[in-house]
Amino acid sequence: MNAYAVIETGGEQLRVEPGRFYDVRHFASLNPENLGPNSKILIYRVLMICDESTINIGHPWLKGAMIKGRILHSRLDNKITVYRMRSKKKTRRKLGHRQKLIRFVVDSICSDVKDLYKQKD
Repeated sequence: MNAYAVIETGGEQLRVEPGRFYDVRHFASLNPENLGPNSKILIYRVLMICDESTINIGHPWLKGAMIKGRILHSRLDNKITVYRMRSKKKTRRKLGHRQKLIRFVVDSICSDVKDLYKQKD
């Protein structure tokens, strides 16, 4: 079983592992237009770190724990269609929406400023 962590970002909780990439809606207090490819990011909202033998759970977050990663690129999610119709009023409205996403890769999981789990190359 590989080491993993549970983080909170973009209004959702993600289970992340080193070496894998993830799509999130937005990062708190970061503007996606200012973040280019290969920008380094640090995520401090780590809820849990688990390895082969131990599980560390924070209340609400772990102190001294962080996730190091880098941004691969920004992209748009699949289009959703919103169709509103009011019966007996002859009113119809069709809209579409594409959510902006940021794809990032996790390089390492750190606890107390030590790299515990690095990406396997």
